[in-house]
Amino acid sequence: MAAINLHRIDLVSLSLFALVVREGSISRGAQRAHLAVGAASKRITDLEAAVGAPLLERHSRGVVPTAAGQALQRHAQRLLADVDQLAAELSDYAGGGVGMVRLWANTSAIIQFLPAALASFGAAHPGVRIEMHEAESADIVLALLDGRAELGILADRTPTHGLQLRPWRRDRLALVVPPGHALARRRQVAFADAAGFDFVSLSGTTSLARRLAQQARDLGQPLRTRIQVRSFDAMCQMVAAGLGVAVLPELAARPLVRALGLKLVPLTDPWVDRELLLAARDLGALARPARSLLDHLVAEAATGDGGSRPAPG
Repeated sequence: MAAINLHRIDLVSLSLFALVVREGSISRGAQRAHLAVGAASKRITDLEAAVGAPLLERHSRGVVPTAAGQALQRHAQRLLADVDQLAAELSDYAGGGVGMVRLWANTSAIIQFLPAALASFGAAHPGVRIEMHEAESADIVLALLDGRAELGILADRTPTHGLQLRPWRRDRLALVVPPGHALARRRQVAFADAAGFDFVSLSGTTSLARRLAQQARDLGQPLRTRIQVRSFDAMCQMVAAGLGVAVLPELAARPLVRALGLKLVPLTDPWVDRELLLAARDLGALARPARSLLDHLVAEAATGDGGSRPAPG
C-alpha cells in the first residue's frame, strides 16, 4: 500500500480543491481562488499524486469528486475552517483585542437591520472586531462551508447544504414604481397585476431575483427583466429613469423612494413576507466572539428594534 505524502498537501491547494468541488468545475474553482486555470489544474494533479488516487472524475460538463475526493473534501473543510479561525484569533490577540468575527450578510440584512445591531454590539463589546462581507445568499452558504465565514445572514429559500439555521428577522417586499405609472395610485397590488410590466432586477443569482422569477413562472409567464443592476439604489435609479418597476424590501426601499420621488405600493401576495436566517456550520460550536454576536443579534431582534417583526423561535 502506497504511503500518502501529507507534506505535499498545502492549504492553498486544499482551499482550491474545496472550491472546485463546490463549483463542479476546475475553471470556476480557479476563478473563485483567483488562480489561472493552468495553475489550478497543476495543483489538483499534484494533490492526486500526493494522495495516490484520483480525486475528481472529469466530464465534458465539469467534475465530480471520487470517493477519495469526497473524503478529502470533508477533511479540507474542517482544516480550512480551523486554520482561518486560528489565524483570526491570533491576529486579534497580537493586536491587543479580544477576538474577531467573520460575518457575511446579504444586502437586505445590511441595509435594513445590521447598522444599529452592530453599533450596539460594538458598544457592548469594544474589543471584538467584526469583519463583514456583503454577498449573495448562495455565496454566503459557500463561505460558511469553506470556512471563510463564521456566521452568516441569508434569505430563506436558499439551499443551505446542512448548515445550522436560526430565524432572525422578517422583512416584506413591496413594488416600486414611478409616480406616473398605471399602478402608482393603487393602495395595494397583487404581483399578477404587475407581472406584465418591464422589471428592473438584481442579478439573476440573488435570492430576490430567483423568488420573483419563480412567482412569474407560477403565473405562467416569464419575468420581463429589462435591466439587471447590482444594488437597491441602482434599481431605484433605473425605476426613476422609466426603465421598469421593481420589487424591493420595504424598509430598504423607503428612503430611496422618498429621495427619488417614487411610489411604494404594498404587495398582497403571501410570499412577499420573507425570513432572514442566521447560519453557521455549527451554531453551538462558535468561538466566543462569534457566539457573543449571535446572542446579541437574537436578543436585539427579540426587542423588535429596527422596525421589523422579530422572527419566531
